[in-house]
Amino acid sequence: MDTIFNKVVDFRGEIAALLCAGLWAIASVIYARLGKLIPPIQLNLMKGIVAIALLLLTILIKGELLIAISPLPLCLLILSGIVGIGLGDTAFLAAINCLGARRALLIETLAPALTAILALVFLQERLNITAWSGILLSIFGVAWVAVERTSNTSGSSKIHLWQGLNFSLLSAIATATGSVLARAAFLHGNVSPLWAALLRLSGGVLIIVVWISFPNKQRGFQLETLRSRRVIAAAFFAIFFGTYLGIWLQQTAIKFTTVGIASTLLQTSPLFVIPIAIWRGEKVSLRAVIGVAIAIAGIALLFYLK
Repeated sequence: MDTIFNKVVDFRGEIAALLCAGLWAIASVIYARLGKLIPPIQLNLMKGIVAIALLLLTILIKGELLIAISPLPLCLLILSGIVGIGLGDTAFLAAINCLGARRALLIETLAPALTAILALVFLQERLNITAWSGILLSIFGVAWVAVERTSNTSGSSKIHLWQGLNFSLLSAIATATGSVLARAAFLHGNVSPLWAALLRLSGGVLIIVVWISFPNKQRGFQLETLRSRRVIAAAFFAIFFGTYLGIWLQQTAIKFTTVGIASTLLQTSPLFVIPIAIWRGEKVSLRAVIGVAIAIAGIALLFYLK
C-alpha cells in the first residue's frame, strides 16, 4: 500500500492534469451548447464569478483563509489569470462558436509545444529527448482525433473560418503564456494550488469586468437566457466540474510537474470526448481509436520518465 501511495504522490501532477482534461471535455460539450445562447465574454465572466465563490467556500471550509503570499507570486498569478483565463478562455469560447469544439481543440494542441518552449526560454525547464518525444506523440494523437471530419460538422463561411482560426491561435498563445506565468509563481513562492486557482480566476474576472465597463461593450450582454432553469443547471454543472474543479486540478498539475508535461496532458480533452460520443450514441471511427492509442502511448512515455 505504501508503494502504491508513493507512486500516486510521485505522479500527482500528471494524474491531476489528466483528471482536469477529462472534466474539461465534459464541460466543453456543455459550453459549446451554451455558447449558442450566451456571448463568450458573458459566459466566461459568469463561470469565473461562480467558480470564485466555490473556491472561497472551499478555502473557508479548509481553514486556509489567512495565508502569507509574497508580492511576486501574487502578481504572477493574477497576471497569469488575466492572460490565460480572461483573454485565453474568452478567445477559446469564441473559437468554439466559429469552428465548433473539434476544430478549436485541434488548434489548441499547439499550446503544449508553445508552453514547453516558453518554459525553456524563461524558466530554464529543460526536457530531454524522451520527454519531447512523448509530448509530440501525444499532440499528434490528439490532433489526429480532433481533425477528423464528421458527418454532422457544419460548414462555416470564410469569415467565420478565419475568425475562428485567429481566436484559436490567440487562445493557444494565451494559454501557454498563462501556464508559464503560473509555473513561475510556484517556483518563486509556496502557494497552494487552491489559492493559485482563486488568484488566477480573480485576475481573469478582473480584466473582463474592465473590458465590459466600456459603454460600447455592454450591448452584447444579454440576461434573458439565464431565466431558464435548464440553462442555469447546465451552466452550473459545467462551471462546477470544468472551471471550479478543473482549474484547481490544473494548478495542482502545474505545481507538481514540469509545465511542458502538464500542458501536454491538459490538452488531451479530445480523447475524453470519445467515450462521451459513444455514450450519446455516436459512431466512433477506427481513425479515432488509432489517435487515442497514439496519444496514450505518448502519455505513457511521459509517465515512464519518472
